[in-house]
Amino acid sequence: MHRIAILTGAFALMCGAPAAADMIYKPINPSFGGDPFNSNHLQGLATAQKSFKENDSSTSQSPTERFLTMLQSRLYSSLASQVAEAIFGENAQQSGTIVFDDQQVAFLNTGTEIQLTVTDFTTGQVTNITVPTLVTN
Repeated sequence: MHRIAILTGAFALMCGAPAAADMIYKPINPSFGGDPFNSNHLQGLATAQKSFKENDSSTSQSPTERFLTMLQSRLYSSLASQVAEAIFGENAQQSGTIVFDDQQVAFLNTGTEIQLTVTDFTTGQVTNITVPTLVTN
């Protein structure tokens, strides 16, 4: 008897309660019947996306400017490789100074760390970088 009451109660709950899987679509965009208070938010998002595309530097540069930017990047990368080779390479040096353009990179390998000092002569800005080295036994 107790079992029948439980099954009857469970059946009544399942039939009487709305299903959890019922989904009702409600549009967000006011153009399609959504809440009219969303229009300012959606307009702000559209404006932000448009201004981001307008400020994209790759589309505003001419092919010559893009080429020069990429060339400059490759030259700086090559220079960084030369500095790394002077510090860590086969003929590594304990200290040294490399000057290019209006920049100077000075390095000192103390055995436990490498101290880099980058000086920009045009602005007078000095950047110090300390990198720990791997000590092997």
